[in-house]
Amino acid sequence: MTITLLLDLDDTLLNTNLDVFLPTYFQKIAAHLAPKIDPSRMLKELVTGTKLMYQSAEVDKTLEDTFNTYYYSALDLPREELAASIEDFYDNVFPTIQSVTNPIPEAVAFIEWAFAQGYQVAICTDPLFPRKAILERMRWANLPPEKYPFAHIPDFQTYHFAKERVAFYPEFLARMGWQDGPVVMVGDSLQRDILPARLAGLPAFWMTDADQPAPEAPDVPFGGFKALKDWLKNGDDSVKQADFSSESAILAWLQATPAVLDTLCRKFSAAQWQARPEIGEWAMCELACHLRDVDVDVNLPRLNQISSEENSFIAGVVTDTWVQERNYIYQDGQTALREYIQARKQVIEKVRQFGPEDWSRRVRHNILGPMTVRELLVFLVEHDRSHLQQALKIVQV
Repeated sequence: MTITLLLDLDDTLLNTNLDVFLPTYFQKIAAHLAPKIDPSRMLKELVTGTKLMYQSAEVDKTLEDTFNTYYYSALDLPREELAASIEDFYDNVFPTIQSVTNPIPEAVAFIEWAFAQGYQVAICTDPLFPRKAILERMRWANLPPEKYPFAHIPDFQTYHFAKERVAFYPEFLARMGWQDGPVVMVGDSLQRDILPARLAGLPAFWMTDADQPAPEAPDVPFGGFKALKDWLKNGDDSVKQADFSSESAILAWLQATPAVLDTLCRKFSAAQWQARPEIGEWAMCELACHLRDVDVDVNLPRLNQISSEENSFIAGVVTDTWVQERNYIYQDGQTALREYIQARKQVIEKVRQFGPEDWSRRVRHNILGPMTVRELLVFLVEHDRSHLQQALKIVQV
C-alpha cells in the first residue's frame, strides 16, 4: 500500500528558528500597521490572539474565527479597516522575512525521493497563518506548491485546531479523505508533532540529531533524513498503520467530524445543499440530517444507557431508511448541520466523562454481539469516517 507522509514544515523542511522568526514577524506586522494602530497595543493583542488559537477546541470555529473574534474586539476596530493593510503585508512585507530562514537541501532531496517512491506527501504544518503565508514559507524551503503535488496543506482559514491539540491530526487526515494504508507523522517537535500525533493513533518519526530516543516517547523511531528513508523502506509496515482505538484517539476523531463538515459546508448555496454526486446518492442536506438524527436518536441515548446500566443490551437501528421516511431532502441543510454540531458536542462531553471502568464496560449488541464500550465507540468513529468520505465526494459536485 502507498505510505502517506505528514511532514512538518518548520525546522523539519525549513530551518526557521522560531525564536528569531516569530519576533521578526511580529515586529514587521506591527510596523506595517502602525499608521492605523499603536504597535505596542497591536503586538499585545496579536500575541494573545495567537495563544487563543493554540488553546481553541471549538468544533464550529476555525482558528481564523477564534483569532478574529478576539483580535478586532480587543483593538476596537472593524476588521474591514485593517483588511487591505493586512493583505498588503502578506503580499509585500511577509516575503522579506525569508532572510531569517534557510532551506534544507536534504529536505528537498527527501521530498523528491518520497514522490519517486509513490508516497502520498502532505505538508502538516501548524495552521496558525493565512494560506498565503504558509505557501510562501514553502517556497522559502525550495518546495513551491506550484512544483510539488502535495496532497494537502492546512491553513487557519479552514482548520479548527492547532497541532498541540490531538484533534488536529484526525482533522488533517479527514480532510485528505481518511483512506486506509500506512501513515506516518514526521516532525522535529515532540510537543507539537510526535506526542499529539501518537495520542491520535498515528505512527510518528522524530526528526532529530539526538542519538538517544526521547524519554517521552521511547519507542518512536528517530534520526535524520537518511534514517527516515531507511525506516520507511525497510521498517515493519505494520507499525506504520494508524490505530484509532485509544480513548484520546476516539475523542479526537469525534471532534474532527463536525469540524471538517463545518469547513466543507461554510459557503454552500441552497442548490449545493440539495445536489447529489450521482443519481440515488445522498445530498449534503440529507447527510447532515442523518448525522444529526443518529447522534440525537441513537448515540446519545446509548451513551446514557451505558452509563446507568451494567451489561446493557444495545438494539441495532437501521437509520439509512430515515432519509426517505423523514424527508431529509426537504429540510434546511444549514440548520441540520448546526443541530448536528450541537448534538455532537453533547456526545463528546458524555464520552469525556467516562472513567476507565466505563471504557471497559461490557455491552450486548443484537447485531455486533458482545463488545466493550471502547469497541462500540470505535464503531461510531468508523461510521463518521464513511460519512466524511461521502461528504468529500459531495463537495466535488
